[in-house]
Amino acid sequence: MRQWFKQKLAAPRQRLISGDAAPATEASLTSGDNLNLRTLINLRWLAILGQSLLVLTVAYGFGYHFNLWLCLGIISASVWLNLILLFSGQTRRQLRDWEAALQLSFDALQLAALLGATGGLNNPFCLMLVAPATVAAANLPTRYGAGVVIVSVLATCALVFWSLPLPWAEGDTFSLPHVYRLGFLAAILIGIVFTAGYAWQAALEARRMEQALNATRAVLEKEHRLSALGGLAAAAAHELGTPLGTIQVVAREMLRSLKPSDPLHEDAELLVSQSQRCRDILKNLSQKPETRDQVYDQMPLRAFLEEVARPYRGYDKAIHITVTAENLPEDEDAGTLISIKRRPEWLHALRAFVENAIDFAASEVWIRVEIYEASVSLSVEDDGPGFSPEILSRLGGPYVSTRQVDGRVGTGGGMGLGFFIAKTLCEHTGATVRYGNRDAGGAYVRLLWQRDEIDIVWDHVPTPTA
Repeated sequence: MRQWFKQKLAAPRQRLISGDAAPATEASLTSGDNLNLRTLINLRWLAILGQSLLVLTVAYGFGYHFNLWLCLGIISASVWLNLILLFSGQTRRQLRDWEAALQLSFDALQLAALLGATGGLNNPFCLMLVAPATVAAANLPTRYGAGVVIVSVLATCALVFWSLPLPWAEGDTFSLPHVYRLGFLAAILIGIVFTAGYAWQAALEARRMEQALNATRAVLEKEHRLSALGGLAAAAAHELGTPLGTIQVVAREMLRSLKPSDPLHEDAELLVSQSQRCRDILKNLSQKPETRDQVYDQMPLRAFLEEVARPYRGYDKAIHITVTAENLPEDEDAGTLISIKRRPEWLHALRAFVENAIDFAASEVWIRVEIYEASVSLSVEDDGPGFSPEILSRLGGPYVSTRQVDGRVGTGGGMGLGFFIAKTLCEHTGATVRYGNRDAGGAYVRLLWQRDEIDIVWDHVPTPTA
C-alpha cells in the first residue's frame, strides 16, 4: 500500500486546457433567425387592413366598378389563416423555416390573386409583391428564402396571362401598351430579385458580425476565467503556505524522534518529502506572473512580451523584442523599468498577431514597443510576403481569411476570425489598430494607445537624457 501511494504521488498530473470557441460554420452563417409566429400574424393583419381599405375606397370612394366580392373573398383567405393560427394557441412560438416559407409563399400568392382581380400589371400596387420575398430573404435560410422568391416571381409572371380589367370609371377603360406592361413586368421582377438579394446579403453580414462578436465575447470570458483561476491559485498559495509549513515542521520532528529501524520511519520521510513538494508547488504558483492576483498583476513589460512570444519560440523563426522609451538613456532597458498590467485582452490579442506573423514570416518576427510622452505604440512585424492587395481593404472584418503566400493567395491561414477577435479586443481597450505592408517587405500590425488609456507604470523614474 505504501509503495502504491508513493507511485501515485510521484505520477505527473496532466494539465487540461480548454480549447478555443469553435469557428462558425457555413451552415450557421447562412441560416436565418427563426421568425416568430406572432410577427407574421401581425404583418398579415396589417396587410389585410391596407388591402380592405384600398378596395373599399376604390369601390365606394371613387365609385369604380369591379368584382368587389371576389376581392373580399381573396382578402378573407388571409383573415381565415390568421384566425386559425391565433386559435391554435401557439402564437409565441418560433416558426420552423419551412413553415415560415409556406406562410410567406401564401402571402405572395394571395397578393398576386388580389392584383389579378384588380387589373394585374396595370395595377400600380404590383410593387407590393416585393415585400414577401424581401422578408423571406432577410430572415430565412438561403434555400427557403430562394423558394419564396421563386414563388413571387412565378406569381408575377402569371399576371401577364390572367388578370381582370383595372377598376375604372363606368363607360371608360384603361389599358397600357403591351410593351409598357412587359417593361413594368421586368421592373417588378428585377425589383423582387434585387431587393431580396440585397436583404439576404445585409442579413448575412449582420449574422456574420453577430457571430464574430459572440466569439470575441466568448474568448474574452475564457481569458478572464483563466486569469481568475490564476488569482485563485495565488491566493491559495498564500493561504496554504502557513499550514503546510506547520505540517512540515511537525513531520521533521517526528522523523528525528524515530530510529531508521522503526517501521514508521519510512512513512515520516514520505510525509516530509511530500510536504516539501507541496510547498515548492505553491511557491511556483505564487511566483509566476500569470498566476498573480490583483495585488501582483503588474509585471515588467519585457516579461509580458516574452510571455506573449513564449509559445512560438520553438519555431525555426527568430522573434525579436525591442522596447524604447522617450527621455530614457540607451543604456537603460525600458522593458525592465516599465511595468504593465497583465490584461487577458492584450495577451490573447498579441498572441494572435504574433501567431499570424510566425505563420507567414520567412525567418524573423519583430515585436516593437515605443513609449512616448503622450502615446504608446506596439507593432508586430514579419519579413514574409505581406498582405495581398485584394484583402487589405477588407482586413479587420470577420471571416477574412486570405493572405498572399509565396506570390499566390492562400486560404485557410490566419487573419480570419482570429484577427477580427484580436482587433476587437484591442479596440475595446482604447487602441487604434492599423495594418499594412512594410516598405522592406512583409506585413505589420500596429496598435496605438494614448498614455492615459494603457496601464503602464515606471518602476523607476527615468534619468532624462542630456
